[in-house]
Amino acid sequence: MLLLLVSVVAALALAAPAPRTQKKRMQVNQAPNVVLVASDSFDGRLTFQPGSQVVKLPFINFMRAHGTTFLNAYTNSPICCPSRAAMWSGLFTHLTESWNNFKGLDPNYTTWMDIMEKHGYQTQKFGKVDYTSGHHSISNRVEAWTRDVAFLLRQEGRPIINLIPDKNRRRVMTKDWQNTDKAIEWLRQVNYTKPFVLYLGLNLPHPYPSPSSGENFGSSTFHTSLYWLEKVAYDAIKIPKWLTLSQMHPVDFYSSYTKNCTGKFTENEIKNIRAFYYAMCAETDAMLGEIILALHKLDLLQKTIVIYTSDHGEMAMEHRQFYKMSMYEASVHVPLLMMGPGIKANLQVPSVVSLVDIYPTMLDIAGIALPPNLSGYSLLTLLSNASANEQAFKFHRPPWILSEFHGCNANASTYMLRTGQWKYIAYADGASVQPQLFDLSLDPDELTNIATEFPEITYSLDQKLRSIVNYPKVSASVHQYNKEQFIMWKQSVGQNYSNVIAHLRWHQDWQRDPRKYENAIQHWLTAHSSPLASSPTQSTSGSQPTLPQSTSG
Repeated sequence: MLLLLVSVVAALALAAPAPRTQKKRMQVNQAPNVVLVASDSFDGRLTFQPGSQVVKLPFINFMRAHGTTFLNAYTNSPICCPSRAAMWSGLFTHLTESWNNFKGLDPNYTTWMDIMEKHGYQTQKFGKVDYTSGHHSISNRVEAWTRDVAFLLRQEGRPIINLIPDKNRRRVMTKDWQNTDKAIEWLRQVNYTKPFVLYLGLNLPHPYPSPSSGENFGSSTFHTSLYWLEKVAYDAIKIPKWLTLSQMHPVDFYSSYTKNCTGKFTENEIKNIRAFYYAMCAETDAMLGEIILALHKLDLLQKTIVIYTSDHGEMAMEHRQFYKMSMYEASVHVPLLMMGPGIKANLQVPSVVSLVDIYPTMLDIAGIALPPNLSGYSLLTLLSNASANEQAFKFHRPPWILSEFHGCNANASTYMLRTGQWKYIAYADGASVQPQLFDLSLDPDELTNIATEFPEITYSLDQKLRSIVNYPKVSASVHQYNKEQFIMWKQSVGQNYSNVIAHLRWHQDWQRDPRKYENAIQHWLTAHSSPLASSPTQSTSGSQPTLPQSTSG
């Protein structure tokens, strides 16, 4: 009875707007505010059953109950910068030529936020943005440029876990919490008589970098506190099935090897990595919750469209990998939830959508005419009369999405077409590396490549993919770009080249035979090779809802 009384009192307190906000009411018929929270590395499958059973995500569940969940939302490139470039430009990766984590949009590129600002919106960004060129490490760039070189080197440390044994430690990712606090303070100070758009970028649940030396050099760490780990249901954690190394697709083998995941892992080790990742997702959910609670306390929640998504997912040891850089569901399936005025509550949309849809959606919310030649489509057209922009309805959403990857930890440009029950993955020039075809309705774990069993479907999907993007030509362009960039970098370091390249993230393997690897690079630079996966691999055949409580501490 006491718990019930406390819950009722809390709900009533939340339902009452703060007195100071009543003086700054928004004008009637004003365009809605928009808040976009974009995290990093969040597996979209956690936003619906059965993913929500493994970890407590109260604010994602709140958005799901009081808004719309897109069940099949995808990144357009499963790595940070290219994915965010697609989200901020509304264009596919091959159109912006965002080939790796170093190469994104020009700093002066006109984004959807720029357009909304020109149309009277107050705008602000906090946290991780990462859609422009010039960021990330030298190692990351060199690894991407040299992926066609005929060598196989570990580029990552073996994934590990690290626990803070404190049941009261809520703020583990301090930088993200600081940016969340800044966003909330901005909401308190903003002029409510004009619409606003706020972006908050979070690093979580991306693994933490842990530079080190020794056998586990440069390991990526799944790091959390006991407070968040207790939000995870260990018994519900699924241990992913793995193919043997000899059964793996050659590009998957390369990815697993360069990510240092081809060694032995115990079941307990895998379960802990996944549990810590889920705990990091719980902390991410809490920061999303702080934004939702702040909007409520400021009497803005019913006047603001809130969107939550992520740049990509996290493999978390599925397919013997961590990180992203893969076209498997764990890597490419992202969360996408919307709630607010005009957004239907408790609606689940099965249509395939992707992050390029964010650009036209933001403009559609603001009633701004859409520029021509966007790759994406407004999501409001899927929400039954939610779109106020008649122009948005003129564009018929195709029944497919495109994702592509050209960066490190994969030794071939990769293209994924997702449509209906099928996922088709093509590589390089379309001939040198075998494609993959998965029936997600029968094989959600993507363990059985049926491309050779269903040649008609494979051919049809490949033709559709080629009608969207001339992927052999794009692969050749990336191949040439990689060589040119590497040559420029090599010239820039001059006589120090041998020392610098030997001390990148692959240093432990490289230093065993530096002459061999330098010669392999020289051969690659002088050879007139096609953009293949040439690195050595194995052979393969209405009313105010009740909000969850704050967890900010």
